[in-house]
Amino acid sequence: MIVAVKRNKKQKFIKIISLAILVAMFAAYYVYMSKEFEQKQKIELETKKAEKIEIEKQKEYKRNLEMAILTEIEKAVDLIGQKYIQHVKIIENKVVIICEPKTNLDALKVRYGSMALIKNTLNEIIIAIDVKYIVESRLNAK
Repeated sequence: MIVAVKRNKKQKFIKIISLAILVAMFAAYYVYMSKEFEQKQKIELETKKAEKIEIEKQKEYKRNLEMAILTEIEKAVDLIGQKYIQHVKIIENKVVIICEPKTNLDALKVRYGSMALIKNTLNEIIIAIDVKYIVESRLNAK
């Protein structure tokens, strides 16, 4: 027995159209996802740039504070006289200057007033200046 199957041209046409629609859907999905990825990349790049700018601003601010503190320490040392200074340290929030006994501290007392804590011992004079005072005076000056 011979069986003959009659094929319709419409079926072949429907298969080709459905295959074309499937390929078009995949192409549209690919284009859509690439645009989404590109937008995510742009947003990520912008946030990285913003973070980098913020870090640079913080570094610049820290450098300015450091320079302000160092220049203020230099001025204090110049007011006392460099030959009378034994040590200069920054301990916690204080600048500690250790001087020889019988050092003239009048200029330092005029500049800092009660902000400079002075302690006289037998072997040395210890002066503590608050770093917060230095930073506030510099920020108010700008």
